[in-house]
Formats: sequence, C-alpha cells, structure tokens
Amino acid sequence: MRVPGGEYLLYGFLAAFFGFIAVRYALRLTTVVRTLRRGVRTTGECVRIRRPHSDSDVREYHFAFRTEDGRTVEFEDFAGWAMRTGTAVTVTYDPAAPERTATIAGRGSWSPVLSSAALVAGCGLGFLVFTTVLLYEIFG
Repeated sequence: MRVPGGEYLLYGFLAAFFGFIAVRYALRLTTVVRTLRRGVRTTGECVRIRRPHSDSDVREYHFAFRTEDGRTVEFEDFAGWAMRTGTAVTVTYDPAAPERTATIAGRGSWSPVLSSAALVAGCGLGFLVFTTVLLYEIFG
C-alpha cells in the first residue's frame, strides 16, 4: 500500500535525524577543542569498557580522574581499540564543568577528535543528501 507523501516523510525524517546527529557531535567537537586549548590536564584511567550489544563491536569507554578539588569524576569518551581497563590516560577538562568537558583527546590519543570529526562529516553529508533528495522530490 502506498501512502501519499510517504517519501517526503521518509526523506524529511532521515534529513532531520542526520542533521541532529551532525549538530550534536559538532557541539561535542567544539567543546573538546576548546578544552584542549584552555583546560587543566591530569592523570586518569580507563575504569570500564562496556559492550552495550553482545552482537555488535561497539564499545563504550569509561574513564575516571580526580579534579584539583579532590572530586572523582567519571565520563565516557571515544578511545582506540587498544584501550584496556586500567590503562592510564591524560585527561583534559574545564574546572568549571569537568563532567561535561572531560576528554582523553590529546597527545597519544586523537581518537575522540577524529571520531567526532568523522561523525560530523558523515552525518552532515547524510543530511545534505537527504535534504537534496527531498527538495528534488518536492520541486522537481
């Protein structure tokens, strides 16, 4: 059964989805770059690696560190496949908001920056493609 205008809804949904993901990771990339330029560095470690889906290679890397005022902060970030639980890492964070800005990006670990940049580029391209297809379908 064909739904009138169904392709518009599909292309519109896909464009919105890819646009949302691109903006989300662009904001994260901006935060990481700003933190790398102005943040405080300390030592942390990988405390947990979780596979949210047993049938997937996706892994969530969780790190922990202590702030200058002694608080322990745990955060999730991208990491390379060689990362293991207990691995020491350099953490950079903004003391005003360590939970939101902490990253392991920097010397020896560019995967958070590269992963975010790849997601922004790929999802941005998806947004452009589906928006172009949608506009072509509407206006011919």
